[in-house]
Parts: sequence; C-alpha cells; structure tokens
Amino acid sequence: MAGLETQWYKNGTLQLILLPASWLFRILMSLRRALYRSHILKSYRLPVPVIVIGNISVGGTGKTPLTLAIAQQFIEQGYHPIILSRGFGGTTEQQQVSCKHTAAAVGDEPLLMAQRGICPVWVGRDRVATGLLALRAYPQCDVLLCDDGLQHYRLRRDVEIVVVDGVRRFGNTHLLPAGPLREPLTRLRTVDAIVINGGNITLRQNISVTQYAMQLSGTLFYNLKHPEKTASASDFRDLRLHAAAGIGHPQRFFDYLTTLGLSITTHAFPDHHSYLACDLQFDACDILVITEKDAVKCTSFADDKFWVLRVDARIDSALIAHLIRKVPLHGC
Repeated sequence: MAGLETQWYKNGTLQLILLPASWLFRILMSLRRALYRSHILKSYRLPVPVIVIGNISVGGTGKTPLTLAIAQQFIEQGYHPIILSRGFGGTTEQQQVSCKHTAAAVGDEPLLMAQRGICPVWVGRDRVATGLLALRAYPQCDVLLCDDGLQHYRLRRDVEIVVVDGVRRFGNTHLLPAGPLREPLTRLRTVDAIVINGGNITLRQNISVTQYAMQLSGTLFYNLKHPEKTASASDFRDLRLHAAAGIGHPQRFFDYLTTLGLSITTHAFPDHHSYLACDLQFDACDILVITEKDAVKCTSFADDKFWVLRVDARIDSALIAHLIRKVPLHGC
C-alpha cells in the first residue's frame, strides 16, 4: 500500500489504469450516502450534540491532536466532553480506554488520547452503541467528540469538521484507489468548518465554508523508558540521531524535527504499524526519536535510547467560538 500511496500525489499511467475503479467507488459512495439521506438506511441521533472531526482523504491530517485540543478548550468553557473513536487495529468491543490497555486492544490513537487524561475516551466500531454506553457511564457528558467517522453516516452529527493537510492537500484529487480521496472535493461544501493543518490556510476549491488555521508544535522530549526524564533539542545535538514514524504522513514529523535544528536519519513505517523490537534497532544510533502515537506500541521493549516528542495542536480561537455557537452549553 505504501507504494500506491506515493502515487496518489502525482498523475501517471497508474492513475489512468485505476480510474475506472475510482468511478465505481464514487458511485457506490454516493449511493450509500443517498440511502442514509433518504432514510432507507437508518441513522441514529444521540441524546447530546455530536461533533465529528474527520477528513475526506486517506492518511494523517492531524485529527487526533485537534480532537484533544478541542476537548481541552471545551472543558475550560465548562463542558464535559467524551471522545469516541473506532479504535483502528483494536478489538470491536465497546469499552472505555484506560492507560492499562494496549494498542493492540484499543488502537494506538485512542490509547494516546487516554494517556493524555483530558477526558474519557471510548472505542467501538459501532459508534452509536459506543456513544450510548459512554453516556450511561458518564451522564454528565454534554458533548461527544468523534475522532474520525466523517463517513460513518449511521451516527447523526450536529457539527462536521474536516481536517486538511495544508502541505499535501488532496494529492491528485482522484478518489480511491487512483487517489487519496474518500469523498469528492464537493463534500467540503457541506461541512461546518475546515481546519488547515500547516501550509497555506486558504483552499481554492470555490468553498464558502469558514477555514481555520492549525499548527502542530512541541519542543519537549521525554524518555519512553523513564518518562520523568525530559530533554530539549539542544540536548541531542552532536549525537547520532535516528527518527522513526509510523503515521499517516511521516515526512511531516521528520521535517518538524529538522526545524528544531536536529540532523536525523529517518525511518518511515506504514500508518498504525505494529512494531517489533527488531524494527527499531539501528546501527550508529545514540538517540531514537519517535512520535507519541508510535510510543504507545513500543513501551514493552524500549530502552534508554527511545525519546518521544510531545506535540500539541495550536488552533484558531475563532474555531472554538464557532463550535460553542453550534452546541451551546445546556442552560446557557
């Protein structure tokens, strides 16, 4: 799949070969959405407002950091959010995620979010059933944040946020499998907000939906084996550094490390890669820097060389104001 993904950001012979499959995918996707809109396929509304944070393209765009940032902002405004996630790679069981879980059981991103300790995190492939179970456990909840799930039309939503990679954008703009899109660009006209992660803030697809800027930032590293130990980029200079990332867009992570003044040898892995110790054994390596998402899958075999960069999303305050207007706190 990794080789195919590199072709999604160019046009060539392979795209021409795959275009018929993309047209079929578009027909099936449009039919499915039409069935939900006409109520032939049933969708369900939960008792509290639902905010879906998703994307129309395959690969990492920054949904998880944005979800955490929105959850934190909502808490500061007096809300009691719960985060819902499918739990990619985990079991299908509906359950609350705790720090004692493994990524194999609940998925890497939900485990990362639970470890942040901002609010309860629940996983389950059936987001309707998972949401109902979470609300029974936390009746004080007044807003559900759905990490991913833009195409999960069985769950009705009050607000849709699409996150866009400001650098890669939409690749060759073809739908799967010829390109990276899950839905056509016209889908952007129907959402409530578009968040641009890095790059140029303005999209030029004749879209009137308000667009908001987001940047991922972080300067603090912590040792995976000894989390109480922290360091800055200056502490790593003159050392032999390697960096590994199994995320949707590894090059974004590597480029960011470079902006911190680090000279690194890079190792890209597929998104959601399940690491073995041998995957991360490199010659001439004093320090290995990994992402938080990868770290939750490496704790069992990490040694003193493993360091993790904590990254947070800095978002436009106008986005939170917009969301609060959409889902006002009960009683306000």
